[in-house]
Amino acid sequence: MKNIKLITALLMGSFSIISCEDVVDIKLDTAAPKLVIDAAIKWQKETDGSNQKIKLTTTTDYYSATIPAATGATVTVTNTSLSTPLTFQFIENAQTGEYICNNFKPIVNNNYTLNIVYRGQSYAATSILTSTPEIVKKEQILKPGFGGADFYEVKFYFQDKATENNFYLVSAKNSTLVIPEYGVLDDKFTQGNLMFAVYQAELKKGDIIDYTVQGIPEKYGNYMSKLISIAGSTSGAPFATAPATLRGNIINTNNVKNFPFGYFHLSEIDSGSHTIE
Repeated sequence: MKNIKLITALLMGSFSIISCEDVVDIKLDTAAPKLVIDAAIKWQKETDGSNQKIKLTTTTDYYSATIPAATGATVTVTNTSLSTPLTFQFIENAQTGEYICNNFKPIVNNNYTLNIVYRGQSYAATSILTSTPEIVKKEQILKPGFGGADFYEVKFYFQDKATENNFYLVSAKNSTLVIPEYGVLDDKFTQGNLMFAVYQAELKKGDIIDYTVQGIPEKYGNYMSKLISIAGSTSGAPFATAPATLRGNIINTNNVKNFPFGYFHLSEIDSGSHTIE
């Protein structure tokens, strides 16, 4: 439970200050729970992409220590670009709110539709599976810090396509931390060039940096930029909780006002790892 400590003082006519602590419970309004949908389908290069997961949770009150799983839903993803649409079933793993598909077939530039039925409400979204360039090289640089302590900079490079306006979601995770750091890049000033993402930190030899890049549509890039900004301002992970003011591309087909949080997105993803030397 979060407390606010009220420090009181003052004994009149005395030079001493006496303080005490009172625990105050703040009563907050609790809104009806909303569905939170983590539906990022990522096709790791050099795999068949058959194993995919969609996670459903619900919002909860401010003082809750856990995020409730949304169990008992029906979850499907359909490739609508095929002459005969192909539907993939996502089956819940026990009652965890994690819905698993083991026979998914990803096809670049095909359109996919997400459909979820949860507690009598239907949710839907459509997105295209976006291609991603390969990470072609990496490098490590030792730079002097402003305070005198040197720090490492790790760059990883990928080739942008000259004929398209592209957006990329990049991430890097330090082995000493739990949560990756994310960023959104576009090729507005680097179209057709070799692009790179940078990770800077006070690292030591032996630390491992895991990094990824994935191609994304512009709308998803705008969404993630806002989400990263919100998460960074509260020291949270992008999908730990859902910001109340940020809407994704998933709609409630029964009641558009009762929209869920989250975004339906599909893309290839390339990844790599670097050990500080």
